[in-house]
Amino acid sequence: MSNLVLTVVGDDRAGLVAALADVVSAHGGNWEHSQLAELAGTFAGIVVVSVPDDRLADLTAALGQLDGLLKVTAHPGSDAPAVPAQKDLTLTVLGNDHPGIVRDISAVLSRHGASIESLTSESREAPMSGGRLFEATVVARLPQGAEPATIAADLERLAAEILVDISLTGE
Repeated sequence: MSNLVLTVVGDDRAGLVAALADVVSAHGGNWEHSQLAELAGTFAGIVVVSVPDDRLADLTAALGQLDGLLKVTAHPGSDAPAVPAQKDLTLTVLGNDHPGIVRDISAVLSRHGASIESLTSESREAPMSGGRLFEATVVARLPQGAEPATIAADLERLAAEILVDISLTGE
């Protein structure tokens, strides 16, 4: 079996997931894991599928036939086991929206060798203040030997600099 990581993008409308799932299933593939969302009127996502090795080329070709409905790009997935991690660190970020928040937080995590496993974010109107709020949840996998307290201290310093609240769990 081979793993494929599919990136999918298209104008949001009913039936997109069903069309993709039909193609995967018709070629003996199995839908393993996905993150899909509508963002600004566009449907976008990542899907991991497994497919028998002898059907891989046919599935990849068939995915191209979805063009016009969905732009699908297939990337070979890794069969290598994940690198063992010490633990996950989850941060919740909340503050007035301004450019650079994700850049700054991801830079701190990167300096410590942490890998972002998931990041969800949104900006929305702030109740009563009339501005915009930025909210994000980040799950970062820490490498062996990482000091969660050191990472937490760096994130707390950053929070004070960029005027956001960062709450940590898993340290």
